[in-house]
Amino acid sequence: MTSLKSSRRGFIKKVAGTAFASSVVPAVLAGSGKSFYLDSPKIENKVYGVNDQVNVAIIGMGIMGFNNTHWTLQVPGVKLVGVCDLYTGRLDHAKEMYGKDLFVTKNYKEILDRKDVDAVIIATSDHWHDRISIEAMNKGKHVYCEKPMVHKLEEGAEVIATQKKTGKVFQVGSQRVSSIVTEKTRELFESKMIGDLVMVETWMDRHSANGAWQYSIPTDANSNTVDWDNFVGDAPKRAYDPVRFFRWRNYQDYGTGVAGDLFVHLFSALHAVTSSHGPNRILATGGLRYWKDGRDVPDVILGVYDYPASAKHAAFNLQMRVNFVDGSERGEGLRLIGTDGYIDMGWDAVKVVHHKIHDEPGYGGWDSFETFTEAQRKEYEIWYKAKYPKGAPAMSTSDLEYKAPRGYSANLDHHVNFYKGIREKAAIKEDAIFSMRAAGPALATNKSYFDKAIVNWDPELAKVV
Repeated sequence: MTSLKSSRRGFIKKVAGTAFASSVVPAVLAGSGKSFYLDSPKIENKVYGVNDQVNVAIIGMGIMGFNNTHWTLQVPGVKLVGVCDLYTGRLDHAKEMYGKDLFVTKNYKEILDRKDVDAVIIATSDHWHDRISIEAMNKGKHVYCEKPMVHKLEEGAEVIATQKKTGKVFQVGSQRVSSIVTEKTRELFESKMIGDLVMVETWMDRHSANGAWQYSIPTDANSNTVDWDNFVGDAPKRAYDPVRFFRWRNYQDYGTGVAGDLFVHLFSALHAVTSSHGPNRILATGGLRYWKDGRDVPDVILGVYDYPASAKHAAFNLQMRVNFVDGSERGEGLRLIGTDGYIDMGWDAVKVVHHKIHDEPGYGGWDSFETFTEAQRKEYEIWYKAKYPKGAPAMSTSDLEYKAPRGYSANLDHHVNFYKGIREKAAIKEDAIFSMRAAGPALATNKSYFDKAIVNWDPELAKVV
């Protein structure tokens, strides 16, 4: 009979062997015996001449605009040459941060017309993503576009076609796709440590006003400092409203709600780990439970998804949740549950727990065996031991954790990968088709919620069927 100790040792040896054979080699944490640090990819400190640098401009200098600027400028050989935003205060702050001579404008077309701009980062409201991405690629610019890739389901096909036609690098900004934690999770999943995937549970809950998108509105916001008409674009026309401008995620006219902001992160990570192209059946429910501030999107939404079998995984089910009224403060998680254990994937660490089911059913305890007569129990025991002569081995319940090193950021790796695509023609993990396969189910979640109906989705063609 296999002992628990030897079974556990074999499991650790197997999973650690997978780790050491990978391109991301962990170092064992002192004294733990089952925790590992992952190595960060080394960034080449190469000095680039003026003719070799990549000139980038940012379109949309909100929260993610400034965040992306910070990380993109950590990549050697990248120079910021211009920014665009529709609020004067953000243009002024960009000059405070990056120099008074920085080119600033409220018209994104002026950015795209500049000959010295090689690439743009698009961090606008969602309803501008497709139009600016398409125009930028047609103007010869490489594009890093914030998630979700599009505002409406029908917009994806043209973005995909434009990337293919122009050959420009196009990457969407769900940074988890480039994380060393995501890569390690993929290795663990593909090694069959948890057997066949059966179910995935994932949630991303919040419990604060800022978390629910009640962002600060500057006191100098008015129709002179905000270019409201250009913000509205092809959305329904309305009078100037600073709440809609600075808290645009709360409105379907400009944003994609909980699903477009957060579900798409979870879909991107899950698809990167499993190599899945997405679900084929989508159903969502939820409601507006607390943040009744004029928004027209729910603050609680739950989705269930059927994933068909593929060459990389068995058929499985996904349940996904976001709750902006999370008094329990559970935070967030992504758990892949298999026949032989589960994987918990976070932003900075991944844990695998191995728990293989017995090959024999066992008897006794909460079981009909206890209802048999004494004579039948004795007879049953004789029969059982004859049928299962080896006896059940000791159950192995073992776990390992892999952690990103302190200070690691997937944001930086994601930007590094974008510029590798530009300089070295390296493959882009989160290109237009991958991004639509993540954005599509997220936006189809909204469709299901508002239509109160199941949505059938083609994960290969990335469209509603």
